[in-house]
Amino acid sequence: MIVLDAQATADALPFPELIDQMQALFASGLAAPDRHHHTMPMQGEPDATLLLMPAWTESVGCVKVVTATPGNSARNLPAIAGSVLVFDRATGAHLAMLDGAVLTARRTAAASALGARHLSRADARRLLLLGAGKVAAQLPHAFATVRPIDTVRVWDVFPAAAEQLAAKLRADGWDAEAVTDLAKAVPQADIISAATLATEPLLQGAWLVPGQHVDLIGAFTPDMREADDLALQRARLFVDTGFAAIEAGELKTPLETGAISQTDILGDLYALCQDRVGRGDDSEITLFKSVGNAVMDLAAARTAIEERGDV
Repeated sequence: MIVLDAQATADALPFPELIDQMQALFASGLAAPDRHHHTMPMQGEPDATLLLMPAWTESVGCVKVVTATPGNSARNLPAIAGSVLVFDRATGAHLAMLDGAVLTARRTAAASALGARHLSRADARRLLLLGAGKVAAQLPHAFATVRPIDTVRVWDVFPAAAEQLAAKLRADGWDAEAVTDLAKAVPQADIISAATLATEPLLQGAWLVPGQHVDLIGAFTPDMREADDLALQRARLFVDTGFAAIEAGELKTPLETGAISQTDILGDLYALCQDRVGRGDDSEITLFKSVGNAVMDLAAARTAIEERGDV
């Protein structure tokens, strides 16, 4: 069994191949068991979460173990930690261990890009990031795989973090700037992607303008939200899988209050990748909510094995 550290895992997951692998798996209709989701109470800080996510095909399988610890931000430590075990489906032999945090960040960004491939305008070039963490740092590169992104603006609850990410993106050749006025920045974007740990809505529906695509990543528990009810009501809604409506406060809460209904959720990645649903015209607002799915992890595991060629 080979063990890939963070850099080796990142090198084995180029976005063009990863996004195409994910597209193929969802288009095939491959299903995965529901992920196991356990709350771990913490003292004096937000509760932590333990996630277990398995998936397999006839040839290869994987299982990811992840811990999400929001309080780590105060300790200057990553909020997400994890590992992904890849195994041979026929024999059960363990093939590889991948860095779970890196794999999660890259497959999450790839899923957002896959959603944008089907839901954003073809000419979308201006990207606004809400959040400046590890996932947010991957998003410009992922979105640029499917759309002609040339401008990136970064907002974060900690302005210094937004500036730090913007500076890194500029060093990589992007037209990138940190912004502090979110209400002003939102109408200027073609794609708005939120990757935060917010528990109260940051994105206000009143700020949205026709033709935009909204990508919501961060809220993965019932008490987390990144966008308000009006944002959901103004947009055509799509999810990565139906699990998003069960687990994420982003949809769970407005469904319970009646702000939206199940019929407002128009499709998932299976329907999108099979071209059964998608963007209607360039004037509508689309919204894609993702909470993650083991099929995405499997797409990353398969991509890594194929890119390495030594497993």
